[in-house]
Amino acid sequence: MRVVTVGDNCIDDYEELGITCPTGNSVDVAIHLSRLGVPVSLVSMTGDDEHGEQMLTLLKKHDIDLSFFYQKKGSTAITKMALKGNERVHVKYFEGVLKDLTLGEEDIEFITEHDLVHTSFWGKVNDQVPIFKKAGVPVVYDFSVKLENEEIKSILPNVDYAFFSYHQRDSYIEEYTKWAKEHGPKVVIVTLGEEGSIAYDGEHFYQQGIVSVPVVNTVGAGDSFIAGYIYGMVNQKTIQECLALGAKVASEVVQVFAPY
Repeated sequence: MRVVTVGDNCIDDYEELGITCPTGNSVDVAIHLSRLGVPVSLVSMTGDDEHGEQMLTLLKKHDIDLSFFYQKKGSTAITKMALKGNERVHVKYFEGVLKDLTLGEEDIEFITEHDLVHTSFWGKVNDQVPIFKKAGVPVVYDFSVKLENEEIKSILPNVDYAFFSYHQRDSYIEEYTKWAKEHGPKVVIVTLGEEGSIAYDGEHFYQQGIVSVPVVNTVGAGDSFIAGYIYGMVNQKTIQECLALGAKVASEVVQVFAPY
């Protein structure tokens, strides 16, 4: 099964620490899938500055198809970051050349040649998600913490596997998960931080705990969880097994500073 990740990439800049990390939903998921042995492509855009070169250097270390990963004159997207204990804090975002990311016919044709597409709320391709769906390519979509965003209701019918992020299992998130499932996805998955994760397929709730490890930095935990879950899907695992694989991959990421 060939997977394509589409959307954002950026440099996380921990200015106070003097550390920069190439990252972004599409980048992190692609790298993890590659490491897990899943054939993966990446469709996105970076700048031609030193950060863009840093991004390309990282990606070329992995077996990722970069045929439709563009480098454009201008600045790479940057997120200014800070740490509060082991938790990441987003301080400020500069979109750079990513603001010009649009998919042409060749991009869409390339994407729909794959067996699965992953994108996110920040992927800048919401208008194209229905095209992926119509072409028969299952869509994995990361809504992250945007549970109350008004766009969600229009996106969900074109998503097969919807991922959200919340802080605990309670009546609110259970009802929300059921509501989201009613709008189209085959499975709705919610990561719950220290409480693990849940998934709902319209009939049953599945719950998975975390793998307890020393935490260095939580950045990238959600993306790595999604990659682990997709790896399970590729290998025809059950929902419960996919959740466990997501937890395992995420546990490996939070033990290091980088998000992959």
